Amino acid sequence: MSTLGLTTLALSPHSNTPNTITTTTTTTTTNLFNALTSCTTLTHLKQVHAQILRRSNLDIASNSLLLQLVLSSCALSQSLDYALSVFHHIPRLNTHLSNKFLRELSRGAKPEKALLVYERMRRKEGLGVDRFTFPPLLKAVSKASALAEGMEIHGLAAKLGFDSDPFVQTGLVRMYAACGRILEARLVFDKMSHRDVVTWSIMIDGYCQTGLFDDVMQLFEEMKASDVEPDEIVLSKIVSACGHARNLRYGKAIHEFITKNNIVVDPHLQSALVTMYASCGSIDFAQELFNKMSTKNLIVSTAMVFAYSKLGKVEDARMIFNQLVKKDLVCWSAMISGYAESDRPQEALKLFNEMQVLGINPDQVTMLSVISACAHLGALDQAKWIHLYVDKNGCGGALPINNALIDMYAKCGCLERARQVFEKMPRKDVISWTSMISAFAMHGNANDALSFFYQMQDEKIEPNGVTFVGVLYACSHAGLVEEGHRIFSSMINEHNITPKQEHYGCMVDLLGRANLLREALELIETMPFAPNVVIWGSLMAACRIHGETELGEFAAKRLLELEPDHDGAHVVLSNIYAKERRWDDVGVVRKLMKHRGISKERGHSRIELNNEVHEFLMADRYHKQADQIYEKLDEVVNELKLVGYAPKTSSVLVDLEEEEKKEVVLLHSEKLALCYGLMSSTEGSCIRIVKNLRICEDCHTFMKLVSKVYEREIVVRDRTRFHHYNKNGVCSCKDYW
Repeated sequence: MSTLGLTTLALSPHSNTPNTITTTTTTTTTNLFNALTSCTTLTHLKQVHAQILRRSNLDIASNSLLLQLVLSSCALSQSLDYALSVFHHIPRLNTHLSNKFLRELSRGAKPEKALLVYERMRRKEGLGVDRFTFPPLLKAVSKASALAEGMEIHGLAAKLGFDSDPFVQTGLVRMYAACGRILEARLVFDKMSHRDVVTWSIMIDGYCQTGLFDDVMQLFEEMKASDVEPDEIVLSKIVSACGHARNLRYGKAIHEFITKNNIVVDPHLQSALVTMYASCGSIDFAQELFNKMSTKNLIVSTAMVFAYSKLGKVEDARMIFNQLVKKDLVCWSAMISGYAESDRPQEALKLFNEMQVLGINPDQVTMLSVISACAHLGALDQAKWIHLYVDKNGCGGALPINNALIDMYAKCGCLERARQVFEKMPRKDVISWTSMISAFAMHGNANDALSFFYQMQDEKIEPNGVTFVGVLYACSHAGLVEEGHRIFSSMINEHNITPKQEHYGCMVDLLGRANLLREALELIETMPFAPNVVIWGSLMAACRIHGETELGEFAAKRLLELEPDHDGAHVVLSNIYAKERRWDDVGVVRKLMKHRGISKERGHSRIELNNEVHEFLMADRYHKQADQIYEKLDEVVNELKLVGYAPKTSSVLVDLEEEEKKEVVLLHSEKLALCYGLMSSTEGSCIRIVKNLRICEDCHTFMKLVSKVYEREIVVRDRTRFHHYNKNGVCSCKDYW
């Protein structure tokens, strides 16, 4: 029921004696105060405000009423403009009531307004502050991340002698931690004579927010030693820190501590435990706890989606994802990222489209996963659409997005567009330059890669370890042995970067491709650490290319010692034996593979036409136009035979008759994709194909001849690089791949 009627008071004209006036004033003040506290709308509140202003005899009590009006206004309206306006017109302020106003402002959505009140208290009114003023004020500063104002307030508290008050100290710890000044927060924390569980929680949270997770664990040990009992909030933060640091051992220890001390596991702590185990890759523990949860909230479900995705178990991730009735952007992003990182780019893009249909707007994190998926897919038309989308939705100016776009266009075979993105960027960092260098490298454009490498240094951008991987890769695929040696040395001597496995791997690849196999082996033997699978794999692949059977067999066996189930090593070893026609040894290797359940990765090729991606396997008959594709293949083969084409069966390393080998080599997936492109694309347009394995020698020759006979540009992305075939039948790799 409205109390506005109570505020409309008619005073008797004869009631003018002092006692009568005092009694009436008190009654009126009480009625107005009750009206203020019971108002339900801002309009109602303004009516009461008018009543207060009309009562001139309420001058003594009007300050208290106006401050109550301010507090009621804060409760009724998200906008603080009216409340601040009233506050600024109060003639005489009271410190106690001003502090109450500060508390309300510090709890609200616009904590910076508290600083305006503080300014009024200190500068305009000269109103004194007491120890109760600082905690809400510091809380507001923390929420607004206003470090400069916070430091000024710290100075005032110290000047007035309030900096030893435990509540003020706790506020200072929170303020410095929230503003990212964790060292200052710790200095205040260490000086405190009394620290309760709230103070410990704030300090722990500060370390968490700053990413200093090892310090979190150390601080928790100090907390236990100080005999302060951690509550569920503190334990949730500690467990979360273990997850971020991937410290499963300490995370398990905390779980045991919780169990041993019979601490009640509330939903937040339960979620933190599941997330921790999931983040640490201990999916069995995570799933066990997840199954025990009566109510599975969005945070913990998203953690499970993320964990399964990271392990490559996207089907399990999708099952949990599908069970969620409500999904936020983080959950969608986790699932899209899972597909993007698990060689399922088409599913990632499909899920992104579903997200758009539901009206969920992506953020930068989501778009980075989408761009990554498109890069992996190699579909240029979709890449162009995604670029337009990020520009339209305001993400196009972000540095990480532009860096990702460079990589996307490069992997979609359009070096020109990658360079356009780079040139238009207002700011470029080392990742931008490295992305362009890597783009040139994968397209076999070593000269531009080296040019950009030197140009970035001229512009005072210091190359990092990833940059050197890109430039060494460029040298490797162009056969620039001397330049590669020089750059490798400069990395150590001029840039003080210690080479890692990947840098030595590039050098081994460089030497191996140049048929300097013994030099490559010497480099491996003099490395400061044991060679890994990649390094032995590089030497092994080079030996296969150059027909160095003995050393190739040696490298393959070293690789298999490190990774017994490596399918590529078994296949190469089998191929080495097959080239030597050692069919018994081939049989032994293949029998071993069958026994261990090791299968060769199946080759597949993709081609994008009319915004649709078509995928082909070897001897594929699943496409709806399979009959027409095979007719086109026969036509193309006959045309190429007229200009001297003969299938090279050396890549068919199984014991078959020669005619059978010819049939096999003609059915490779990239040939099927090419024929589909010839029959379905616009005449004269560029045909772009993505192959998951290294293109074989016969398919490479086939592409060159087709590009010349049919006068079509063809771009093929295989496992290691791009091949650009021009209309003259020349490949950008110059037959060095």
